[in-house]
Amino acid sequence: MKKIIAIILAIATVLGCVFAFAACGNKGEKVKAYAEIELTAESYAFVLKKGNTTMKTVADELLAELKTSGELDTIINSFFDGTATFEYTNPASKEGCLVVATNAYFPPFEYYNGNKLTGVDMKIASLLAAKMNKTLYILDEEFDTIFESVNTGEADIGMAGITVTEARSAIYDFTEEYYESAQVLIVKESDNLFANCQTAADIEAILAQQDKKFIIGAQNGTTGYMYSAGDEDFGYDGFTNLTVNGYKTGALAVKDLSNGKINAVIIDKQPALMISKSING
Repeated sequence: MKKIIAIILAIATVLGCVFAFAACGNKGEKVKAYAEIELTAESYAFVLKKGNTTMKTVADELLAELKTSGELDTIINSFFDGTATFEYTNPASKEGCLVVATNAYFPPFEYYNGNKLTGVDMKIASLLAAKMNKTLYILDEEFDTIFESVNTGEADIGMAGITVTEARSAIYDFTEEYYESAQVLIVKESDNLFANCQTAADIEAILAQQDKKFIIGAQNGTTGYMYSAGDEDFGYDGFTNLTVNGYKTGALAVKDLSNGKINAVIIDKQPALMISKSING
C-alpha cells in the first residue's frame, strides 16, 4: 500500500488535547520531526499466536476486502486528516469477546479520545469483531507485553502498529501487511545539529559522532528502541556511543525532549508527526 504523507501534514488542531498525556500543560520547547528522512523501512501487520490459522484466515480475508474496496485507505486517511468519528468503549467483561491487545498511545493507530479508544487499528479491530459476530474487547497494555498476551491466549490478536520482522516471524504468526512506515528522528526545534541532513546516512553519521551525554528516547520494545540501542536478532547495530532511554510511550519520550531532559527521539513516522503537532500546540 502506498505511503500517505501529504495528508498527515493537514492534521487539524481538532485533536485538541486528545493526546493530553503528551501535550496539555507542557511548558517545554517546540520540537520538529525529520519526517522526510526515513531511517528504516518497515511494514505493519497484526500479530497472532504461532499456528492460529483460524484467526489469521479471518483477519487476512478482512484486510483483503478492505484493500479491494478501498475502505482501508479511507479509514487511514480519516484518522490522518482528523475526520474520523470512530470511538469505542469496552464492555464490562471480556468474556466471549474478541480480545485485541494494543498499546493505546500510538496515534493515529491507537489512542484515547477522552476515555474512549480510537485509531486506525481500533477501527479495523471493530470490523474484525463484526466479521466474527463477536463483541470487541480492547486490552490496553504496554507494547512489549502484547506479544506475551497473544502467546498465552489472553488476547486473540495484537493490533498496535506492529512491525513485521524475521525475528518476530520465527516466534509469532502475522496477518498480511496493511501499512508501510519508517522510523524518523525528532529533536527540539532550536537544535540545528541535523539541519543539513538529507539522508539517513547523514543523520547516522552525526549520531555516531556523539558521546554518552547525548540521550535518545524511544518506546520500549519498538523498532525505534531496537534501532537506537541495537538488537542482533532484529539486525540493528545501534549506537553504543550514545545513551538510550526506554519509555512506556513515545509521547512521554517526546515530552522529555521538549523539556530538555533528552536530546532526540526515534519513533515511527506517523506518530512522530502527530505527537510533535500535539506537543507544539
